Amino acid sequence: MKNFGVIGAAGYIAPRHLRAIKDTGNNLLAALDKHDCVGIMDSYFPDADFFVEYERFDRHFDKLKRQGTQIDYVSICTPNYLHDSHIRFALRHGADAICEKPIVLNPWNIEALQEIERETGGRVNTILQLRLHPVIQALKKKIAEGPKDKVYDVDLSYITSRGRWYFISWKGDMQKSGGVATNIGVHFFDMLTWIFGDVKHSIVHLSEPHKAAGYLELGQARVRWFLSVDYNDVPSSVKQTGKRTFRSITVDGEEVEFSEGFTDLHTESYKGILNGDGFGLEDAKGSIKTVYTIRNAKEIGLTGDYHPLCNNL
Repeated sequence: MKNFGVIGAAGYIAPRHLRAIKDTGNNLLAALDKHDCVGIMDSYFPDADFFVEYERFDRHFDKLKRQGTQIDYVSICTPNYLHDSHIRFALRHGADAICEKPIVLNPWNIEALQEIERETGGRVNTILQLRLHPVIQALKKKIAEGPKDKVYDVDLSYITSRGRWYFISWKGDMQKSGGVATNIGVHFFDMLTWIFGDVKHSIVHLSEPHKAAGYLELGQARVRWFLSVDYNDVPSSVKQTGKRTFRSITVDGEEVEFSEGFTDLHTESYKGILNGDGFGLEDAKGSIKTVYTIRNAKEIGLTGDYHPLCNNL
């Protein structure tokens, strides 16, 4: 049994981490969040210590260490711009880090963390759960076994409607979240480059607070992508079913159906990490560079090979 700490226990994604810790037979000793709406902890670790102040959480970790209790992992579920600092916290306390996506906002942050890994002997793990999805793994196998010189045409569409709260929260602040392409798109870009190869060329056709669209040329794919948190972009056929989210990936016009199978991917991620097979900083570097490039690119407008959903704007 390994001992865990959690930073960001009140957030949307935290329950998946709490469940993963529980399902893998491990123990949560302490959790931190400046918000105290963490009743979800009762379903998993009611005896865990809880803190709303970082300083007391830090002191508690030091106290545990002096008492001979080792925190093995710190799971980080905080806003994107805080990941770098909280990863450093984990490594300084002799724990490995397990951090949600995007692991950091800038490529040079990864290089600095790799240096701290070497100094401390710790390891930084990230959650790249799409790599564990059976349908995505099957697609990767199919492409790997196909013609090496074939270039596929891929359309990525992801619309996940968000209410007015979204732009009041940290997620609506480009400096804190990295913008919509980073916040909701980074794991899709990771998945595509994992399957089709590194980015050779990137164009941004549209860049707005609510949505973004562009084109990526990968080693074996031409990718048109569209990402949005605007309900108005959800296709009418999907709205009629009462759904507020639309997710689609087509490869050479053929739909890759992967809408199901997400429930246990965090637990599967934890199993890999605990077995020493988790995804580390080097695995995350490519997608972080991709979203950084997108975030800082100048949009060129709707010219060239842009995503067809842009025609509905």
